[in-house]
Amino acid sequence: MKIIISHDVDHITAWEHKKDLIIPKFIVRSFIEFGLGYISFFELKSRFKSLVENKWQNIEELMKFDRENRIPSTFFIGVANGLGLSYSLKDAEYWIRKVSVQGFGIGTHGIAFNNYAGIKNEYDIFRNLSGLESIGIRMHYLRNFEGTLGFLDKAGYLFDSSIYKLENPFKVGNLWEFPLHIMDSYIFYKDSKWQNQTLEQAKKETQKIIENAYKKNIEYFTILFHSRSFSGSFKTFKLWYIWLISWLKDNGFEFISYKRAIQELDA
Repeated sequence: MKIIISHDVDHITAWEHKKDLIIPKFIVRSFIEFGLGYISFFELKSRFKSLVENKWQNIEELMKFDRENRIPSTFFIGVANGLGLSYSLKDAEYWIRKVSVQGFGIGTHGIAFNNYAGIKNEYDIFRNLSGLESIGIRMHYLRNFEGTLGFLDKAGYLFDSSIYKLENPFKVGNLWEFPLHIMDSYIFYKDSKWQNQTLEQAKKETQKIIENAYKKNIEYFTILFHSRSFSGSFKTFKLWYIWLISWLKDNGFEFISYKRAIQELDA
């Protein structure tokens, strides 16, 4: 079983959300999580510090960690706004180029999911900004309906990784679907709007999912860790990701990119 690591970029700055309710909700949720004992006072302070510093991404820090651990990860960056994804095309272009130059994979963090025109428009924008022809995508909030994969295939996408299901990759037309198997927020926000799992509980659940996937002969196991979470503001998340990479390496798992996996699947 080979491991694919990916990172969604949901936010870049805090104040890009001055016209929505993301910041008030973030403040309320932080106090609830602190009150319940799932985050420390250090984390609470760090979250307010991130507001003041106007920094809600840790892309550079995450690239540094992945590079040091030889992880060929992929970053999904949005080129449209919706559902709390509010950063500008200028910021998107900056990070698309920065991540690409560093040698990591890049793909669209999609907003449109149920209309072809919107999907094709995002594909064309991302292609123009990145200079790439072979592009992958993950939908923001994993949104999809029965026609989404067909639309993505028609638009020209190489692969998608938005279906949360313990299955092997499969093809829809020329599009490869890589089901997503672990997402950091699903691990820590278990049937909840706020964190309700400790680090040790998260580790046990993660090992259980991976062991089950191994038993089911999953060939390519996909993991999503959000770029924002690699910080002191989400210390438990960050420690979990560092532990996870170490645990996977210690147990002999190989890391692979989406595009390299596709080359193997098409061989």
